[in-house]
Amino acid sequence: MTPLKTNQTNSWLQAGLVAVVVLLPTACALQPNHLNKVVESLPKAEAKQSDRINANYADVQALVNMGARVAGTPVMEKASAYLVEEYRKAGYITQVQTFNYQKFVDSGSNLIVNGVTIEGKALNNTIPGKLNAPLVAVPNVGRTSDFEQVNVKGAIAIVRRGEIRFSEKADHATAAGAIGLVIVNNKPGDLDGGMLGEPPKIPVLALSSERGNPLLEQAQNAPVNISLNVNAQQQVVTGRNVIAHLPGVTKPNIILGAHYDSVPGSPGANDNASGTAVVLALARNLSHTNLGRQAWFVAFDGEEDGLHGSRAFVNTAKPEFLSGLKGMLNFDMVGVNEELGIGGTSSLTAFAKDDSSIWSTFNAHKGSTF
Repeated sequence: MTPLKTNQTNSWLQAGLVAVVVLLPTACALQPNHLNKVVESLPKAEAKQSDRINANYADVQALVNMGARVAGTPVMEKASAYLVEEYRKAGYITQVQTFNYQKFVDSGSNLIVNGVTIEGKALNNTIPGKLNAPLVAVPNVGRTSDFEQVNVKGAIAIVRRGEIRFSEKADHATAAGAIGLVIVNNKPGDLDGGMLGEPPKIPVLALSSERGNPLLEQAQNAPVNISLNVNAQQQVVTGRNVIAHLPGVTKPNIILGAHYDSVPGSPGANDNASGTAVVLALARNLSHTNLGRQAWFVAFDGEEDGLHGSRAFVNTAKPEFLSGLKGMLNFDMVGVNEELGIGGTSSLTAFAKDDSSIWSTFNAHKGSTF
């Protein structure tokens, strides 16, 4: 999600929210039953609606066909260029806001036993390293007392996950004289999201329980000679926010946004090409309305790494710009399920969930351009 401060809901923001609901393309937006009557009552020709759906689908497909959209990669330059072009076609002025942040990158870490490569994952914040040494199993979970039961001096220690922090295991291994550490997950699957507080003094690799348990059992019987390769480091990543607005709109009342980056290994059709396409479709639909002249549309980068795009947007914005905003509507993962989930500031979410409020506000503005 890409959060921005949302002030108390007022009549203008209610009108804006209704416009969003009304114009939300059905190809990606999944309306609750109480919103269907708003959409069904619109005097739109089926052909025109079909064109909008096809355009929305084409945007999703174009982003998905690029592959995984990971912040800082050439794919994101291509994705941002696509969005810039589409917003410009719709009559918008665009800006690519670049920003930098540090990201831990594992370029492929593993260990080799008897010529067999076992894939692993570097724990976030570990130092890199290439080691050749005996692998020694440490009992239990790697407390100081556990390391006292074995001799790991000059060796690579292997221990189970659990009970104490990863950083404590690494500190205890270092204090006992180990030159590297392998941590085996204590439940099925990879050890995802493992993080060390401060960078340790030795390289640390994580293994799934499926790969690690046989190796742990083997090392409990006798030391095993292995090669450890922790190929990871902190890198500076350049993110790219795409900002679009109509000419002359320098102080918007509302921001409509979505992140367009995805996690590694996934083209992110739902998370979040769907939300990105919805915001682009809204921009096209609102380009000749009064609401369109009061809005900015933003595709945020670096969301999957920790909301870096939205943070950069807020941190570089002038105080008077932020204070002038009535609210921000964020679209994230809107391509699945049968209802559109809503969360955020209590006053705005209460309005959005209130069937009578949406319907009465729609009727009050029916026939207008908002």
